[in-house]
Amino acid sequence: MQLHEYTQYDGLGLAQLVRDGEVCPGELQALALRAVAAVNPQINAVVEHWPAETSLLDKSAPFAGVPFLIKDIAVTMAGKRVEYGSRLAAGHVAQADSCLMTQFRQAGLVTLGRTSTPEMAFATTTEPVWTGATRNPWNLARSAGGSSGGAAAAVAAGIVLLAHATDAAGSIRVPAASTGLFGLKPSRGRVSNGPDMDEIFSGLGVQLGLSRSVRDSAALLDAVQGAMPGEPYVTAAPGHSWLSQVRLEPGKLRIGVMTDAWNGARPVPEISAALDGTVQLLEGLGHHVAAAKPVLGVSWEAFVLANARIWCANLVGWIDALAQQHGRAVSLDTLEAATLACYRYGRTVSAVEFVAALDVRNTVTRHSGAFFAQYDVLLTPTMPELPWQLGRYAENEDKLDGFGWTARLFEHSPYTPLANVAGLPAMSVPLAMSSDGLPIGTQFMAGYGADGLLLRLARQLERAAPWNGRRPQVWAGN
Repeated sequence: MQLHEYTQYDGLGLAQLVRDGEVCPGELQALALRAVAAVNPQINAVVEHWPAETSLLDKSAPFAGVPFLIKDIAVTMAGKRVEYGSRLAAGHVAQADSCLMTQFRQAGLVTLGRTSTPEMAFATTTEPVWTGATRNPWNLARSAGGSSGGAAAAVAAGIVLLAHATDAAGSIRVPAASTGLFGLKPSRGRVSNGPDMDEIFSGLGVQLGLSRSVRDSAALLDAVQGAMPGEPYVTAAPGHSWLSQVRLEPGKLRIGVMTDAWNGARPVPEISAALDGTVQLLEGLGHHVAAAKPVLGVSWEAFVLANARIWCANLVGWIDALAQQHGRAVSLDTLEAATLACYRYGRTVSAVEFVAALDVRNTVTRHSGAFFAQYDVLLTPTMPELPWQLGRYAENEDKLDGFGWTARLFEHSPYTPLANVAGLPAMSVPLAMSSDGLPIGTQFMAGYGADGLLLRLARQLERAAPWNGRRPQVWAGN
């Protein structure tokens, strides 16, 4: 197999070739590493790679032999570094596999490296000081999004066909929109964060991946869903596979479309036009689409403040533990200015304020539940703007406190955080391109537990407006 052939498949397609004996896992690994060498110097998505053992693979596994990359945070692989995109954690080596890593192995995925993340995953761009900015394969001057920007750039450039990603405020969906990928954030409680964590950001964060095909994300969710011993709560698996859902029609859906975000942000004209085009596409497929705007139940300012308190208070424990373990001071020598500001802000959050923030989470969740009793799906832009120029996100970061940095993050991606606060499934689907060749993602959100409905709709859209044939400026298959 040649590199240009490797990049034509999705993950399930490669696994089928392995099962049929047409290609061996070692050959696929070699091709993926060739792809790293070919394009990573331009996009800086993979921060470390290594040779992986493939001789003991179960060829009946859904992703048998498929090359895979894990994000440099949230998942741990025994004996491999996990550095949180930070100088503070430089050289930090995981002692054991996390539950999710065990599931990746059982799925047959061959993990051969880790992808970049902003420091502590505290941004929706991926420009860490420690490993340098990740560049968008569609335009190297633009951001690939974040916090799973390394994963997105690697998949978009054809290094791997799918990659691990996390999402606490849009960190799967923002990079998917920025790089022309499919990105599903599953419902809260479907995927384990154990054993070292019960929740990420008090339930706001979840894990899954980024992919070029809808079916790869569906099969990945099949592979990793489920409870591990000691889970604080579990969202029960349905009586069917997620992969089976992509073979079904979604039926006629009630879709509410929201153009302006809760903070008043309006999408730029090209994104607004893409949203209008999506509405026409959905109506042509038989869905009922009407203007709608879910009520948060609190002001936008209160929403951002609650998130800032939850995020920054959670951050304190991570940073203190890493500093103590590695004997490093918490300072500008080890942390970026924005991260240090968030850490200091988190130390000021009182227990009463933290509980009040969780009360806001409840209020928002209840109001969103009422909305999804009336509508099957909420349709929005994923982002109000096209991918930002590198460097723009960090402008004047040294003048912001933790609340100010969180407000900047939410200004960048105001449509995405609702799904995290309310625990809802949501996806970004790459349905359009800008006039200058940048991907435009469209977000679909559904009620709690309705992941299957989104997958059915996503596959219908993938058939009606396919995106797999698009190729970025930087492409391993060239």
